[in-house]
Amino acid sequence: MKKDRISEAIILAGGLGTRLRSSVPELPKCMAPVAGKPFIAHVVDAYRNAGIEKFIFALGYKSHYFEEFLADSLPADSYRISREEEPLGTGGAIRLACTVAESRHVLVLNGDTFFKIDLASLSAFHHEKSARCSLCLKPMSNFDRYGAVELAVDQRILSFRDRQFCPAGLINGGVYALDALTFRDEDLPEKFSFEKDYLEKMVATRRFFGLVQDLYFIDIGIPEDYEQAQKDLDNTLNQNIK
Repeated sequence: MKKDRISEAIILAGGLGTRLRSSVPELPKCMAPVAGKPFIAHVVDAYRNAGIEKFIFALGYKSHYFEEFLADSLPADSYRISREEEPLGTGGAIRLACTVAESRHVLVLNGDTFFKIDLASLSAFHHEKSARCSLCLKPMSNFDRYGAVELAVDQRILSFRDRQFCPAGLINGGVYALDALTFRDEDLPEKFSFEKDYLEKMVATRRFFGLVQDLYFIDIGIPEDYEQAQKDLDNTLNQNIK
């Protein structure tokens, strides 16, 4: 494996999943069953195939469900748990997980989203740009559920637009290559949003870059997309990502 290949990943899995509760009332949304196993299991399997060797699971809500699954599914030396004693927001959860990371540069994923990225390309891009954070961006059309991301010619992130109808644009796919060392040292509160308080507020002063990857994307945060994931699984989620 090349020395600049990212091989450690933080998976955010502490969300409450309130929008999905009508479909999966008891479980955290990352543990929602999709084609016979938890959704997060498909994400983990795909990224292990991609070259991720170690995982850090950022847990909070109903963490015992994850602990049982992880003990049964992964070698003990391939993962660690970073547990919030109280909700810290996405930023606080990532920063806490970074304190146990073994690598300076880590992948950050949302456990309720699958974005079929090319990990080798993202790793090379992140190091080539000497980025603080590299975002995987997904082209999308006719959307209002996500905010659009504006990209410069040199692929630096220019701005993040609020959610509104957009006929065509790039969305933040929720997969990041992150310089964990510099992120840990940022002057940020204990509880904060990674998206709002780090990416959006610091976009003008930090080296944030975006890599467009027009590959499969699904977010199971709402019942409609949860059902779509069930249909897509055999054709998409079971295929290895590069």
